[in-house]
Amino acid sequence: MSVAEGLAHAVSQTARMAWFTGHYLATRRLDVLSGAGLSRLSPEARRRTRKTRRALASGAIDLVRRDAVDITAGVYRAPRDMVPNPLEAIRDLLRYYRDLPRARARRVAGIATQARELVGEAEFPDYFTQNFHFQTDGYLSRRSAELYDFQVEVLFTGTADAMRRRALPPIAECIADRGDSRSISLVDIACGTGGFLAELRHNWPELNLAGLDISPPYLERARRRGSAVDAIEFIQGNAEKIPLPDGSRDIVTCVYLFHELPRMVRETVLREMVRVLRPGGRLILLDSLQLGDTPALDPALTGFPETFHEPYYLDYLEHDLAALLAATGLRVVTSEPAYLSKLFVAEKPV
Repeated sequence: MSVAEGLAHAVSQTARMAWFTGHYLATRRLDVLSGAGLSRLSPEARRRTRKTRRALASGAIDLVRRDAVDITAGVYRAPRDMVPNPLEAIRDLLRYYRDLPRARARRVAGIATQARELVGEAEFPDYFTQNFHFQTDGYLSRRSAELYDFQVEVLFTGTADAMRRRALPPIAECIADRGDSRSISLVDIACGTGGFLAELRHNWPELNLAGLDISPPYLERARRRGSAVDAIEFIQGNAEKIPLPDGSRDIVTCVYLFHELPRMVRETVLREMVRVLRPGGRLILLDSLQLGDTPALDPALTGFPETFHEPYYLDYLEHDLAALLAATGLRVVTSEPAYLSKLFVAEKPV
């Protein structure tokens, strides 16, 4: 890709961040007007808040820079939606603001169990049947699946997809080492609405891809992405017991799952991912930043579960993932922050 194209992407990403930041600020303003906002801060708390905001702005700029550098260098392609479809943008916007009063009322009341009403006869673990972020229906309805991507981008002010793309360089490295993407099989654990799988298909059309998720509505949303997910195998199942044979995948990816799991379940899921990896295979884990990774952002991390229902997040912040990976026999190749996210690349010994 040319420098001009890389610059065009940087401009597009900056506009995307401005768009979603506007809706983030509008959401916070509506919270204040409705009485659901935060109480008045002390002068010292305001000072800390300003410092954190400066760190967030600096981190977001660095994220955009790294994204543009990798795209310009040809590590991966510019995203498909550099120029978004205006009709889809308006549709997503209307859905978001229609649902906002429901989510706000749930947050004010501290109700995070409404999703359990939708379970019916299906067997889901208790930790899953909650309204994470106080979002309507949790992860258990088609309505939730249609709202999810827009909600997450508002929450992270337009940087969620850019953070996910930090998992692409190690995949590009694996493909370069093998020399042929057609011989590589990858499964994305907790693939959700399929956004990361669509990014993989966009970059490497011949990669053998599969996605596993516990939520039937989210998998259905992933399938409806059309040509962006052609020839991808979608599997409905619990990551605690992945329905794949031992040593059957060259790459296992997992994006933003671990912080929503209890500690013991994290360990179980990791052992399962290691089991399905072939010897010499790579695990690519992208999740939330943890305490101490970027100290200036620690207040943003610890404050997150105060506003959004994330029952296992504080425990996740202090969980030594490097030690956990090593305990399963993996060799950590890379561990690095990616704005509000953290990337781990680990290899299963031959």
